[in-house]
Amino acid sequence: MGLILYEPDRMLYLLFVHASNMGLVRNILLKFGLADVSSERTPINVFLLDDDRRRHRWFEKRFSGDELDIAETVEEAKVFLAKENYDAIFLDHDLLPHHYETNDHDDFSNTGFAIAEFLNERAELQRAATIIVHTRNADAAIPMVQKLRETGRNVEYVAFPMLDLKIRNYWKR
Repeated sequence: MGLILYEPDRMLYLLFVHASNMGLVRNILLKFGLADVSSERTPINVFLLDDDRRRHRWFEKRFSGDELDIAETVEEAKVFLAKENYDAIFLDHDLLPHHYETNDHDDFSNTGFAIAEFLNERAELQRAATIIVHTRNADAAIPMVQKLRETGRNVEYVAFPMLDLKIRNYWKR
């Protein structure tokens, strides 16, 4: 029977040298842009308020692999926002055909602004969410953003044509 020598100090030294060499190789690969630095993010919970079904499909593609809840009306949105927690919330302003024509109507209870007020009145809801107002109606978006910022929320207005870029920057896959 042979004698087995156990040299813990030597083993630690070899592990350290190996790890150091791997770190050196990785640093060189990073410097030349040859290392894979991508990482898969975990799925997020996303909420969308929008009446346009084409946009629903657009969001489903952008957030494939994530949990996406969609509401078309203010009442549906209130139910989702009161019971679920979201990482990202996307709010449209114009939810009915007559909203597209003008902002001179008295139907704000059926617009995205009603959800801004709803969240403003319930400061405990959706505190950690990033909120993006994505309407094409900039004149209506700004009051929504201002209302949501009253409670210190992380919110911004992004015109719909720029939304894809914003999503890729915030929630890169």
